[in-house]
Amino acid sequence: MAKISAIVITYNEAGNIADCLSSLEWCDEIIVVDSKSTDDTVKISGEFTQKIQIVDNLPYGEKRNIGIDQTSGDWIVWLDADERITPELRDEVKGIINSSSSSDAYRINRKSFFINKFIKHCGWYPDYTLRLFKKSTGIRFNDSLVHEKAVYNGTTGRLQNEILHYTDRDFEHYIYKLNKYTTLSAEELRAKGKKAGFFDIIFRPAFTFFKMYFLKLGILDGYMGLVLCTLSSIHVMTKYSKLYLVNKPKPIN
Repeated sequence: MAKISAIVITYNEAGNIADCLSSLEWCDEIIVVDSKSTDDTVKISGEFTQKIQIVDNLPYGEKRNIGIDQTSGDWIVWLDADERITPELRDEVKGIINSSSSSDAYRINRKSFFINKFIKHCGWYPDYTLRLFKKSTGIRFNDSLVHEKAVYNGTTGRLQNEILHYTDRDFEHYIYKLNKYTTLSAEELRAKGKKAGFFDIIFRPAFTFFKMYFLKLGILDGYMGLVLCTLSSIHVMTKYSKLYLVNKPKPIN
């Protein structure tokens, strides 16, 4: 029977980690890669696994690679701390890894919870991401600061059941993430030699709202769809504003 390893990367996730790891207890082993949390994340994680790797605040892809190197299973599944495997997905994964599967890796759809409801449109759903793969694919994640990508050898399929993603349970958390990820995105764009101008700061946010709210049918998600599309346009404006500022020459005193 094939063995499966789970990887979770964490930083100050005391409010999430127990539910996340509980949804992975069926796995043969759980690897937690923690970036020196200052809350009870590591203590709580120790109630579920002894395989906890403490690392510096590295890029997400590098932390996932550290987790992969610690695994001993034939298959690997990875989650973020704010995600959960449903019983239906658990059973589907068990069936896949113990069958003569034709695929080496699988994308799994995520259903994301925003403030007070699961979002069904806005470009947030469906949201297929690579989460299950054979270790033999030699998979590695690149070193992008945000939205790291997996590089591997093999074929890819899709599973039917979903990961539940509790991404933002309140506005404060969203604003915290907005500030964090727009800074990382601006740094990454700057490293690629990109610059921002009037068009990026004014028209990109407006188009983001139009695309999400109208083209991606965010209007059907009601009030929270409107809020999400508006905040997403602010995210884009903030990212390019930061890029503009980091590229602007500093005045000489």
